[in-house]
Amino acid sequence: MSPDVLCDLPLAFQPVAFRIKRASEAWERRDAHALRRAVFCVEQGIFVGDDRDAIDDTAQLLVACTSLAGECDQVVGTVRIHEAEPGVWWGSRLAVHPSFRHVGRIGATLIRLAVCSARAQGARTFWAHVQQANVPLFERLHWHSLAGVSLHGRPHALMQADLLEHPPCHAPDWGFLTQVRSA
Repeated sequence: MSPDVLCDLPLAFQPVAFRIKRASEAWERRDAHALRRAVFCVEQGIFVGDDRDAIDDTAQLLVACTSLAGECDQVVGTVRIHEAEPGVWWGSRLAVHPSFRHVGRIGATLIRLAVCSARAQGARTFWAHVQQANVPLFERLHWHSLAGVSLHGRPHALMQADLLEHPPCHAPDWGFLTQVRSA
C-alpha cells in the first residue's frame, strides 16, 4: 500500500464524540460568538448584526466541540451562564449549529453542564427564558415552566431547573463527553 493512501480521509467525516466544557481558549470564545451570531442574527433574525450584550462581560461561556482524541476541534454549540445575584443563576443564548442539532445530545448536554457547573459555584436557583419550541427539551431535563413571556417579539417560557436533578460539576473546564450512538 502506498504511503499516500494511508493519509486519505473520507470527505464526509462525521464526528462520533463531542466535548462540552467551559470555553478556555480564545478561538473557542471567538467561534462560540460567531455561532451565536449565525443562529440568532442570520438564521432567526432576532438581533441585527450581533447578539452580544452587557451580560457577556461577566458570563461564563460553555462550548460543545467536535472532539478529536479528546481535544476540542470545532465549536458546534454554546450557551452562557451568569450569576445575577448571589445564588441566582441564569442561562441564555443556547445555540447549536443546524448540522448538529440532532446529533449526540449536544443541546441537552450543554444545558446539563450549565446547571451542574452553576450548582458547583453555589447556585440556589437557575433560570432561563426558553424559546417556546425548546420547552419540551428543557422539561425532559427536569426544568419547570413558570410563565409565558414574550422576548424579542418571540414566545418564550420562564423556566427553572430542578437543582436536585443536577449534581454539581466541579470540573467544567473538562466538562462532559457525549458520543453519537450508532443506529
